[in-house]
Amino acid sequence: MERTDVLVVGGSAAGLVAAQVGRAYYPDKDFLVVRDTSSAVIPCAIPYIFGSLGSTERDILPDALATKSGARVMIDRIEDVDRKSKVCTTASGTSIAYDKLIMATGSTPKVPGWLKGATLPGVFTVPKNKDYLDAMLGSLRKGATVAVIGAGFIGVELAEQLRAMPMNVYLVEVLPHVLGLAFDEEIAVEAEAILTNLGVQLRTGVGVEELVGDGHVRSVRLSNGDTIDVDSVVLAMGYVSETTLAAKAGLPINEQGFIVVDEYMRTADPDIVAVGDCAEKRDFITRRPSGTMLASTACAEARVAAMNLYGLCSLKNFGGTIAVYSTALDGTGFGTAGITAAAAEKAGFRIVTGSFTGMDRHPGSLEDAHKQTVRLVVVRDSGTIIGGAAVGGLSTGELTNVLGLVIQNRMSIGDLLTAQIGTQPCLTASPAAYPLIMAAEAAAQAAAWAAARAS
Repeated sequence: MERTDVLVVGGSAAGLVAAQVGRAYYPDKDFLVVRDTSSAVIPCAIPYIFGSLGSTERDILPDALATKSGARVMIDRIEDVDRKSKVCTTASGTSIAYDKLIMATGSTPKVPGWLKGATLPGVFTVPKNKDYLDAMLGSLRKGATVAVIGAGFIGVELAEQLRAMPMNVYLVEVLPHVLGLAFDEEIAVEAEAILTNLGVQLRTGVGVEELVGDGHVRSVRLSNGDTIDVDSVVLAMGYVSETTLAAKAGLPINEQGFIVVDEYMRTADPDIVAVGDCAEKRDFITRRPSGTMLASTACAEARVAAMNLYGLCSLKNFGGTIAVYSTALDGTGFGTAGITAAAAEKAGFRIVTGSFTGMDRHPGSLEDAHKQTVRLVVVRDSGTIIGGAAVGGLSTGELTNVLGLVIQNRMSIGDLLTAQIGTQPCLTASPAAYPLIMAAEAAAQAAAWAAARAS
């Protein structure tokens, strides 16, 4: 029988980070990571396999993330967890005794049961599986036209990359706009303009009724009666948490299908924690259950769980997902953190917004300067920033991370207005027109006007 102090089930980002951080906090403990694939891909980079990267070989998540700390990696599949005896059984028949267990089983692509034709050859999903993605890439390269169903972040990134392959690309989204859950309309339309300019054919505000074919998918029938002739289809309709093993072991699963955990990522079993896409989440702002699945969130949860395995670390808990997303389309970055204005109003917040558009370099005539827009969502009465979005150059990713920190630390527009920043012409916007601070100023003015009207 194999023995270990901490058994990590799943070896993608959350599992590897949990092992790495756990070894740092508990160097006397043995950590064993068990996963069912020889190589794990970097989840966020999967769309770029079909364009910029060109193969899965350039998108490998290094095992060294965990093994350099002394953790071990085993290629096998855990099929059973006996919580009473604290022994797991693998597909190869190996028994592994553990003291603590970390569930990091991830998620699988969502395939609606109602979608007729979803199992036809030529219809693909986007799993985190290297072998599947290799076969998918080879098949797509044989065709000329593809329909991507779903225009969230994975969908728009796939559309951009497949268009550059090059292929004829249709992007179908049932919501009025692409990225419609992440951005308010004024920013979503900017993303649509870039995609359209690249030649992606958008079909928004319309659903998919059926995938049609005889032995292979040949067309997509839309809810408005239109038909798109295709060689292949990619379903980018989201993911569902993989909790089969947890449920089999008798761990509670919530109504959304996630393993129930507390703010230290502990399950109902005192010796089992769950992290990543399989674990329950709450929205940082609304405190309501959240279906957000992000590698960055998963890694934060993994760190919290690992630090608290053998005793709680004061205040080192997971306070809820802020949903920090970013992407790049044709050299323009889009980022969002917290909640949109529409979502805030739906949740019952009384809000104001503030926006500013400037340049990310000064002067704006510098060769690599790019327009930069920042939009803030602010609670009207307190001035607390609960959401933000940015559009700009490739520095937008780091600006979005700053927005996430602003929200996580419950900063107000007053805090931003008095923030001390460093600026340099080749690196940042002008100190006199710094978009993040100017957006706070616009929100402050909006709040003042709202207060004046209320009085």
